[in-house]
Amino acid sequence: MATLEDRITRLEAESQIRQLVARYCFYLDDRLIDEAYTLFTDDAVLRSADGVMNATGVEAIIQQFHGRFDVLGPGHHFMHDIQIDFVGDGSEEARGRVTGHAELWRNGKMMLAAIRYDDVYRNTDKGWRFADRTINFLYYVPVSEYPDILSGPNRNHAYAEPAPADFPERLPSWIAYEKSRGRT
Repeated sequence: MATLEDRITRLEAESQIRQLVARYCFYLDDRLIDEAYTLFTDDAVLRSADGVMNATGVEAIIQQFHGRFDVLGPGHHFMHDIQIDFVGDGSEEARGRVTGHAELWRNGKMMLAAIRYDDVYRNTDKGWRFADRTINFLYYVPVSEYPDILSGPNRNHAYAEPAPADFPERLPSWIAYEKSRGRT
């Protein structure tokens, strides 16, 4: 059994990672770009599962944010569940999955998005930071299309042409389950 000190250290690390996830949302929604630099390791990667976003290094990530803000008006990101799994002894790296939603003004439309992030967090001399973050969409749609959005596969309407959702249909667990039920 871990010592009380080890358990407290793990809880502190988890709390710092949860705060990191919260700061990400607030900094982006509030356009606190200077503070956004503090979220990432110098060699961090930020990408989207569809490949549209793909930046390596904190400077490239910040430039990518500027490009996204060119088409985004006000927005409100809110995170729900956070799963944190520490790697090894948990002192240097952790992996996470974060679920959330966003309400966004994009290209002149009110949009809703269901989000899942796949994260790698690294403990640095300045605290826990994102080392790798991938955003996945269950849907990203105009409010008018929300009621029926889960009825089909092309649920990402962020761009000119609707595209397939990033999850769950592409997940190996989803595919295996559907196959086991004879639905593939």
